Amino acid sequence: MHPISLVCLSALLAVGGPSQKTVTKSDMATATATVQAIDSTNRIITLRSEDGTEDTMYVPKDVTRFDQVKVGDKLKVRYHESMVFQVRKPGEASNKPSDTVDASRTPGAKPGAQMSRQMTATVDVVAVDPAVPSITVKTADGRTVTRKIEDKKNIEGVKAGDKIDITFTQAALIAIEPASAK
Repeated sequence: MHPISLVCLSALLAVGGPSQKTVTKSDMATATATVQAIDSTNRIITLRSEDGTEDTMYVPKDVTRFDQVKVGDKLKVRYHESMVFQVRKPGEASNKPSDTVDASRTPGAKPGAQMSRQMTATVDVVAVDPAVPSITVKTADGRTVTRKIEDKKNIEGVKAGDKIDITFTQAALIAIEPASAK
């Protein structure tokens, strides 16, 4: 299933009902991790989060200042995610699907980056069952997916034949602070 279709169904589970013309949900998260180990040859970095869990990840070659990262440095990430969905009745024009990605390195001496992605897609409502409650949608690639809905108010007024336009935006700002920085 295309990630945007899952996002759509998650939105129906989490946010206000479709009786609103447009629904927006937004979340901001921040995280800090400390560099525990660096395998420069294989471009692998091990990070320890504030809760003590460790994660190892590959750093792509297009990250040009990888050699400036040292054990003990702090990696700070600010992550923003928003979702907008709009129910359209049969015959109403839908948004065109799109998927755009932008990434750039942050200016200055310290390694860092900013990245964003925005995806737009439309799913077709195949069926709504308020008794369960559940919704069945058809994705742009032809798959049919049914998901249970936590709050039946979220599907009030939604009928088979409606379309749901979804715009999903993610953005992250990553900064590395040297271990000596306070």
